[in-house]
Parts: sequence; structure tokens; C-alpha cells
Amino acid sequence: METKKCLECEIPIIGRVDKKFCSDYCRNTYNNKVNSDSKNLIRNTNNRLKKNYKILSELNTSGKSKVTRNKLNNQNFDFNHFTSIYTTKTGNVYFYIYDQGYLKLENDYFLLIKRE
Repeated sequence: METKKCLECEIPIIGRVDKKFCSDYCRNTYNNKVNSDSKNLIRNTNNRLKKNYKILSELNTSGKSKVTRNKLNNQNFDFNHFTSIYTTKTGNVYFYIYDQGYLKLENDYFLLIKRE
């Protein structure tokens, strides 16, 4: 009979027939390695959304304000990360990060709005 080995540390496993790891530590370490790429993508995206949200919140204290693209760019706002898009009946397209939104206006201005 062949002895099964832990998928992480390759120590022989004692116990149930379907057991794959010798300990919780090895199971967690193995699964963290396997899922690291997708977890990094999610973590980086969430961090980017948080940063964008913080920028909009700080620039829009009144619930409705106007800023320039330069002001957003200077704070490293990332226009590629948002949580939803809302198009009005008149065709205006609002981009939202949770409840903080922005609408592109003329001359590189943006209307910042907080959804109630």
C-alpha cells in the first residue's frame, strides 16, 4: 500500500483515506498559493476603488460640486475603476464608486455628486 503525502510539505499523512494535508497550516498555505493570483487582483481592485472613493468624498463635501480633470489627476484618480454606470433619459452618463458619482462636463470639468 502506497503512503499518501501532504500536498504542501510531502510528509506522510496518517488518518482518513481522503485526507490531503497533514495539518491546517499546510492546507492554508497550499490554498493561499493556489489562489494568490486571483486574490491579488481582487485586493488591488478593491484598494483602487477605495482610493477613488476617498478622493471623491474629500472633493465633494457638499453632496454636489464641480472639479477639473487636473484636480482629479493630481490626486491619482483612476477613471478605469468604478462600481456602476447610470445613464439618464437625456443621455448623461454618471460613473459611480458606490454612492459617489461623477459626470464629465465640458472643458475638462466634472460634476461630483453623492447619491442619496
